[in-house]
Amino acid sequence: MDIPDLVQRTLGDEEVTAGVSLGDEDAVCLTPTRSLVYKGDGLLSDEQVEEFPHDVERIAVSEGRRKTKFVFEYIGGTRSFTVPSDRDEDVLEAVMEGVLRVASVIDDGEELVSVYRFSELTLIVAESRLVKLIGEQVWNDDHEVYAYDDVTGLEFERASVATSVVVSIEGRPQRVKVPNDRAPVVRQTIEQALCAYYDVATVEELNQLVGRDEPDADDEDGALDFGSGIDPLVTDDDSEVDEYTEGTLREITAGSDDDATTSEDDAGTADAGAGAANAGTDAAETESDEGDEDSGPVAPETAGAGVDDTGSDGREDAPAGASASETAVGVEGVEPASREDLATVADRLEELTEAVDRQNELLKRQHRAIKQLADEIQAE
Repeated sequence: MDIPDLVQRTLGDEEVTAGVSLGDEDAVCLTPTRSLVYKGDGLLSDEQVEEFPHDVERIAVSEGRRKTKFVFEYIGGTRSFTVPSDRDEDVLEAVMEGVLRVASVIDDGEELVSVYRFSELTLIVAESRLVKLIGEQVWNDDHEVYAYDDVTGLEFERASVATSVVVSIEGRPQRVKVPNDRAPVVRQTIEQALCAYYDVATVEELNQLVGRDEPDADDEDGALDFGSGIDPLVTDDDSEVDEYTEGTLREITAGSDDDATTSEDDAGTADAGAGAANAGTDAAETESDEGDEDSGPVAPETAGAGVDDTGSDGREDAPAGASASETAVGVEGVEPASREDLATVADRLEELTEAVDRQNELLKRQHRAIKQLADEIQAE
């Protein structure tokens, strides 16, 4: 592509590192620090060059049926330009390479392999790293970088709607979900980039080269790692937990029975004393009124009644011990969670995490808008 004279005069000490023709005489020329948008002579306008520095806060891309709009947000304001829709991918890749280099996300001389945009996800594949952004914007300061030096595994998990790209970083899986209709292209790009970086031919060779020592398959069945700090729901120590739980419940049950027995003895003694006192009172009343009755048999009858009442209370406590035993049996009979259940939990947690990330992005945008309005009000 020929560099227009007006662009040449705008370069100064810089050089054009890349360029994308937009048709006719229009073009986007890239320097290490700027994107230069050139528009040739037209019926209603003269030729002109607009400069868009790569030191930008945020970049958003809005697609139309014929045109795609690039919006650059700077501290001092917002600027934009449009390109034909059939050239937007080339322009985006060239612009993002310059922006990432200025932001020191990629190294000098490192090139981008491809840029993929989905509804609320941007995935950038570079020669030495992956860059992921959540949200509608294709660039902001809230992004994640996965360096190829830290990769310890690469897998792909296909589901009914989306495919998860699972990149293990220092042993911790990081998932990126892409639609199934775009998944083959994304998979091929990532595989080729990582294989080229490690100079291997296949993903199997890559995983053997970068993979860490893994536990035996028997151990893996009992302890699954879904990354992001999630502990397995079922482990090989479940039997020990069940034994401990059962023993604890037995101790609690035994303690309850002992307490019930002690309470029964104490209550029986108290009732016996109360019965004796009542017998004495009845005897005194009998002597004063009739004078010919003996109060001796009254005390045993009353004491016996007190013991019977207490005994019935002790029998009422028995179901509590039975209930505890039934609880222990119920703990032993719990079915362990299956692999499908654990996978469902992991997928759900990842969806919730992405939803939280989107909400955080919306909150940040609202905060910036409020701050901008406050600054404008103060300026007035």
